[in-house]
Amino acid sequence: MVSKNSAIVNGALEEISALEYILLGDLLDLLEEADGDVGAWKWISEVLDTLLKMMPREFALQDKGGYLDEVLEEQPNWQGRVRNLYQERCALLLKLSELRTRMEDSLPLQQMRQIASELRHELRDWITSYVAHQRHERRILQDAFNNDIGAAD
Repeated sequence: MVSKNSAIVNGALEEISALEYILLGDLLDLLEEADGDVGAWKWISEVLDTLLKMMPREFALQDKGGYLDEVLEEQPNWQGRVRNLYQERCALLLKLSELRTRMEDSLPLQQMRQIASELRHELRDWITSYVAHQRHERRILQDAFNNDIGAAD
């Protein structure tokens, strides 16, 4: 039976994930428009700030009881794989924060134009890496339980 607290945490995680998905899509759209558009960079800044507020909350909820603890319960020998994913997740948050700081440091718009192309490219790469990380988390969960129950061929 799922505890009430666990259901609340899962519900909060689902809400955060849905909002995160929307924000990442918006960020990609804004990056397409961002060339010299002050308004687009302002919105990019807002989206990054929101992500940087949400992601630590999401990570704290995911870590309740231990990061990917259910994987380690099923496959204790996967501790290295889980540790690598955890470190990757931390590095992704740090990278996003660094990109946001670089963007902030390059304001006003005159300086922003000089690094706009580079920032767009790096933010797109970050989004790709973050989505891949999320896929890896889901995959390790699936693999842990499929190995445990012996998934059919």
